[in-house]
Amino acid sequence: MFCLLSFFFLLSSAPALAQQDFGEVAFANSGPPSAQADFLLGLAQLHNFEYEDAAEHFRKAQQAAPDFVMAFWGEAMTQNHPVWHEEDVADAREILKRLAPTSEARLAKAPTEREKLYLRSAEVLFGDGTKEERARQYESLLAEIHHKFPEDVDGAAFYALATLGTAEHGRDFVTYMRAAAVLEEVFRQHPHHPGVVHYLIHCYDDSVHAPLGLRAARIYSKIAPNAGHAQHMTSHIFLSLGMWEDEVKANETAMAVVNQARQKAGRPPAMCGHYNEWLEYGYLQQGRVADARRVLEGCRQTAEKAAAAAADPKSPTHAAMSGMMMSGMTPAMVALDSYAEMRAHFLINTQLWSDEAVRWTLPAGDYPFAQQTFDYTNALAAIHRGDLAGARETAARVESDGQRSVAWMKQQKLDDSMLGDAALIYNGELHALLAAAEGKPQDAITELQSMATKEHSMPLEFGPPNIEKPTDELLGELLLKLNRPTEAREAFQAALARAPGRKLTVEDLARTDKEIMAAATKQGAKQPSANNPEHKP
Repeated sequence: MFCLLSFFFLLSSAPALAQQDFGEVAFANSGPPSAQADFLLGLAQLHNFEYEDAAEHFRKAQQAAPDFVMAFWGEAMTQNHPVWHEEDVADAREILKRLAPTSEARLAKAPTEREKLYLRSAEVLFGDGTKEERARQYESLLAEIHHKFPEDVDGAAFYALATLGTAEHGRDFVTYMRAAAVLEEVFRQHPHHPGVVHYLIHCYDDSVHAPLGLRAARIYSKIAPNAGHAQHMTSHIFLSLGMWEDEVKANETAMAVVNQARQKAGRPPAMCGHYNEWLEYGYLQQGRVADARRVLEGCRQTAEKAAAAAADPKSPTHAAMSGMMMSGMTPAMVALDSYAEMRAHFLINTQLWSDEAVRWTLPAGDYPFAQQTFDYTNALAAIHRGDLAGARETAARVESDGQRSVAWMKQQKLDDSMLGDAALIYNGELHALLAAAEGKPQDAITELQSMATKEHSMPLEFGPPNIEKPTDELLGELLLKLNRPTEAREAFQAALARAPGRKLTVEDLARTDKEIMAAATKQGAKQPSANNPEHKP
């Protein structure tokens, strides 16, 4: 439902807009009635991270009221994606310049102190300084709005989101819990506000805190059924809790919403990307291999078409596929990275090491992230097939792929620390498996224990495992193979703490417990019975 309040009165158009189902927002503002519907739709979609749709509605509000300050503020804010650490400062500045050419002139158009503060926050966010400096200054201004206008639920929501945006170097529990505290204060009064419930899910989006986010997840799916991201976002909590039926349903719904909108716009269905990656992973956890393969195959075809278009200047979609996105990646890079991730999860979770997907290749081009994932997966497959020579050759490429990926991040002036850690773990896992295959099991165990410690030190991120073969799981499997089930059990329990309900780990743990019980039974049978006359206490 959509609850729409203007600055002085309740709009008569609210019932019609209530059918749009993007969540309830009420934002006091100085805009005219003719601009309210689009402004408030834009605001709701801004909270839902449906940035393109939000920008379109804010522009419509501007057309209705060319001096409506908050409509320009809203469109500018669609160029900032705090949780994803993406921004387009240049585009945001151009949007603000359409309101007035200078910051002073723009602020003069804001009729209230509150609107001036909101506009100032955008001026700071897209002003001078490093990304981290601007994010901190922006958070401070949002804190001021929240404290001066405590009844402004959007101020609270944007303040919490700004706080999340300061975690530039990975998930930081202290920062995320500070944001959660702000949202919890307003959640009871505004349980259907899209920003409040959405950002609460982000705050609790890890296997430790996920139980706290289940309330918001259950609500969000109901209040914003026409927002694809809202439907997907609920699956963040479900995945963190190993609730695979709910996780799959959420992403199936998200894809249906997204593709319905794409069809209306004359665009083909989305086959790669975040939602499909999570959908495939959920299918794999349910053992639905055929469904997972279908999703993977769809992404493969899309990625190959994207790469072909990017490589061909004569292609009608060349500009779209080779243009730069906020992340610095091209659409072709994003599609191929998605394809590589989905292929890795498919092969690792099905353990079909001789499947046709093993023989798939990447299109020619400079795609370091996708190539690293491809080579890592291929090396694992070669080791499992006993092709040690091929595995060594591919493992060497994984190392060079990692170096290229880190170099690309540095070139884009992005934080490369997590990528560097992941590359180190990839290499360590492969070296350990090769050592085990060469008859050096203790060297392999020592290496995997070291890599597990490294993985534990990384921020606990959301979603399918960033290290596609979690090190604890790999360590447990090796220990079990070496007939060390008690140690293996500890490794599997550590793996499940980070990835609850993961099918492979659950099955590994069950097999381990069975071996421990069998060993205990066998040992008990060897012990002399207390009733045996020959037994001597």
